[in-house]
Amino acid sequence: MINLLKKRVKLLIIVAVLIFLLYLLYQNFFLKNTSNKTDSVILKRGTLTETLTISGNIDADEKATLRFKTSGMLNWIGVKEGDFVKKYQGIASLDQREVKKQLQKDLNDYMNERWDFDQTKDDNENKVRTDSVKRVLEKAQFDLNNTVLDVEVQNLAVEYSFLWTPIEGIVTRVASPFAGVYITPAQAEFDIVNPSSVYFSALADQTEVIKLYQGLVGELILDAFPDESLTGNVKNISFIPKSGETGIVYLVKFAFDKENSSYRYRIGMAGDLNFTIRSKDNVLFLPLKYVKEKDGKKYVEMMINGKKEKKYVTVGMETDEDIEIISGLDEGTEVLN
Repeated sequence: MINLLKKRVKLLIIVAVLIFLLYLLYQNFFLKNTSNKTDSVILKRGTLTETLTISGNIDADEKATLRFKTSGMLNWIGVKEGDFVKKYQGIASLDQREVKKQLQKDLNDYMNERWDFDQTKDDNENKVRTDSVKRVLEKAQFDLNNTVLDVEVQNLAVEYSFLWTPIEGIVTRVASPFAGVYITPAQAEFDIVNPSSVYFSALADQTEVIKLYQGLVGELILDAFPDESLTGNVKNISFIPKSGETGIVYLVKFAFDKENSSYRYRIGMAGDLNFTIRSKDNVLFLPLKYVKEKDGKKYVEMMINGKKEKKYVTVGMETDEDIEIISGLDEGTEVLN
């Protein structure tokens, strides 16, 4: 029994020693070799391209919110949400009975004033044109002019009680869909959007906007259609920053090639705009992280005669990821990080 225990103790000691030796081997060989590994890259020749990507969503040039100028009884609604309307088509109207009766009253007042004016003119026709007579005639003329203005103003009130659309498009919102209710102008709004006037609206910060210009060709990829690429060009770039944003950003309008009769591209769809800002063919370049700087000079690190040394280089075009090497290195050189 005692011999058996001694054998077990010896075995445990041997196993412990072996584990300890393996641990030392791991620490001194494997980890050391791993830490000594240096990231490297081969200087290659190819096309260096600077790209710019900005995000945004679809908007429309032709969109309108229609509302009445005055309050009143909503008498007729000729559209519902989702309807397609033509330009100048009637949308809705207020009860016109009151404004039409007021117009008739103003017309009667005009005729009454017209007769008074003619009578005053006849009564003073043969009198000497003294200052007093002139004032009487001028006052009569002013009164007549005022009644004419009353008629014109009330005629506008009749026109304002009828709502029509200045653009064609889809009715996207009807704030008050039922006739027979009394409304204020804000309570009876109608939104119209022309689907054929959609464009892509993106925001570029002050470091990005200087790289863009009107007419620049780009590629649009919408989140709704990730496998579809739409081409187009920059239509307009705002001169002043867009208000309400946390940073300084400028609105970029991008007109893309589309046929939208089926309403495939809808307001609010998000996506990314990709532009090729500049490109150089047949150049040597490295990833940016391999080129370092000291005292205003660019250099790379490389193994020379088994030692890690600096090699100063002249650089050219730079992108977000790569940098051109003009001189100082040959193609195929291995550069260390």
